[in-house]
Amino acid sequence: MIKAEAVTKTFDGFKALDSLTLTVPTGGIYGLVGPNGSGKSTIIRHITGIYRPDSGSITVDGKPVYENPGVKARIAYISDDIYAFLSSSLKDMRDFYKGIYPAFDTQRYETLKEVFPLDEKKAIRHLSKGMQKQAAFWLAVCCRPDYLVLDEPVDGLDPVMRRKVWGIIMNDVAERGTTVLVSSHNLRELEDVCDHVGIIDHGKVLIERSLSELQDNMVKVQTVFEEEPDLSSLDILHDSSVGKVRTLIVRGRQDEIAKKISCLSPVFFDLLPLSLEEIFIYELGGADYDFQDRVL
Repeated sequence: MIKAEAVTKTFDGFKALDSLTLTVPTGGIYGLVGPNGSGKSTIIRHITGIYRPDSGSITVDGKPVYENPGVKARIAYISDDIYAFLSSSLKDMRDFYKGIYPAFDTQRYETLKEVFPLDEKKAIRHLSKGMQKQAAFWLAVCCRPDYLVLDEPVDGLDPVMRRKVWGIIMNDVAERGTTVLVSSHNLRELEDVCDHVGIIDHGKVLIERSLSELQDNMVKVQTVFEEEPDLSSLDILHDSSVGKVRTLIVRGRQDEIAKKISCLSPVFFDLLPLSLEEIFIYELGGADYDFQDRVL
């Protein structure tokens, strides 16, 4: 389990993390989502032991990460900007990884040559962005990590390779109990793979729930009323109309919302599930986003 408790980090007077608390359960895929500048990459660099918090604590299975080689050896990290030593090839980096990751699986490295069709002798910095991401995944999954931390992991990969990479990751979660923390702006993709989701903004985690619980706690209602109803019993996040059809984004359980709407004698109503992207938008201020969409 990864735990961040009351973590604060300031850079040149800017508070990037503000008493942030986050818990990543063991053996699943946790999606960390938030707008640009919300603190996603900063907390990830704390979790991987790159940054030391100004205050608060970061632990993995109860042990601190910063300056702890034993814990770091259990974590593989793929950042948005791929790093490799100057002029180093895949084979050079493979040998480097073998030296710092005791569980590095050489046999798996050889097997995955069929998945990642890369020139192992070519300097990684001379590969395309997509190929560099492939190289990073190839090396990371061969470390057999207990924790895999990904920051915008499949950016630059074509759809076929994205599917292959997620297949490998999800297989490791299912068979080895690997814990995955992934930050991405591709919410549609996260919706397909995540068990838990945390929404971060202004350096704080606003919501942290299982994906199913998150989706069960917000509903889109499309309805028509003959007269203006009293909606005070509903926790409405957004209210808009097109002609006679009124669309409400309501927080709460679907069955409870259906009962309350029925009591208002609508001409008709329908309840629709929200995607993770829609939940993200309305949790962070749906009215503002909707206004921007209309203007654009």
